[in-house]
Amino acid sequence: MKSFAPLPAIVIEPIVRTALLEDLGRCGDLTSDAVIPCDCTTTLVLKARHPGVVAGLDVVALAFLLVDPATDVHIRRPDGSDIAAGETIATVCGLARGLLTAERTALNFLSRLSGIATATAAIVDAVRGHKAKIVCTRKTTPGLRALEKYAVRVGGGANHRFGLDDAVLIKDNHIAIAGDIRTAVGRARAAAGHMVKIEVEVDTLEQLEVALRVGVDAVLLDNMSLEELTRAVQMVDGRAITEASGRVTPKMAPAIAATGVDLISVGWLTHSAPILDIGLDMPVDGNICTHLN
Repeated sequence: MKSFAPLPAIVIEPIVRTALLEDLGRCGDLTSDAVIPCDCTTTLVLKARHPGVVAGLDVVALAFLLVDPATDVHIRRPDGSDIAAGETIATVCGLARGLLTAERTALNFLSRLSGIATATAAIVDAVRGHKAKIVCTRKTTPGLRALEKYAVRVGGGANHRFGLDDAVLIKDNHIAIAGDIRTAVGRARAAAGHMVKIEVEVDTLEQLEVALRVGVDAVLLDNMSLEELTRAVQMVDGRAITEASGRVTPKMAPAIAATGVDLISVGWLTHSAPILDIGLDMPVDGNICTHLN
C-alpha cells in the first residue's frame, strides 16, 4: 500500500520559485504579454497522454499560484492516483497570461515526478509477494532531491538516506583509503552518535564475513549474483539489514527479491526514469478567451 505525506509548502516553494525565475529571466514572458490581452481569462486542463501514476500536483498548483495568486487549481486525480491515457488530472482557471507563463514549469515538474512515481510503481509491483522494499538512492537531480524522493514514495517505494548527514554508508573508496573494513567501521563507530546507523558496502562474501564480525547495522550487497545474494542472506541470518544494489531492472527485480534481501536500491528511479507525458490543453468545449468586465 502506498504511504506518503505531502511535502510542506516551505520545502517546495524555493524550488518552484527558482524554476520560475529561471524561465522568466530578466523581463518576463515576452510572448504571452505581447499576444494575450491582459484581461483575458481561460480554463485549461492537465491531461495524461499515457497511463501512469500522478505525482507533483502540489508543485503544479504552487507554480501557477506564484505567477498569479488568483488562479483556481482544481485537482481531480490526486497524487498517487493511477491514471489512464486521456484522463483529466486537474483544471486551472485564471488570467490566460499567468497560466501560459507557468505552464512549462508546472509541466516539467509534473511530468518528471509522475515519471518517477510510475517507474517506481512498476518495480514495486514486480516484487509484490516478497518482503523486499524498493528504495531510491542519492542519485538525484541537484536541487530536486526532496521532490524526487517524494515521487518515489508516491509510487509505493521507500527512501534510502537523504544526504551525507543522516547515516553512515562506508563504500569501497572509504574502505580503500581507510585500509580495511574493520578500521573503517571502528572509526565510524567512534565518531557517530548513538542514533546513527552504520552500513557497509561489500562486493564479496569474504568482505561480508568481515563486516558481520565487526558488527554493522546494514550491508550493501553490491553487484552480486543471485547465488551470492542468496548465500549472503543466509550468512547474515537477521543480524543486519540486507540491501541488494547494482543493475536492478524490473525484469530482474523479482529474482533479486526472491533471494530474501530486505531492500533493493534502484538508482535509475531518480536519475533516468522516463517522464510521463502530460499536456496542458484547452478543453474541447471551453471558451478560448473571456474578458473581464
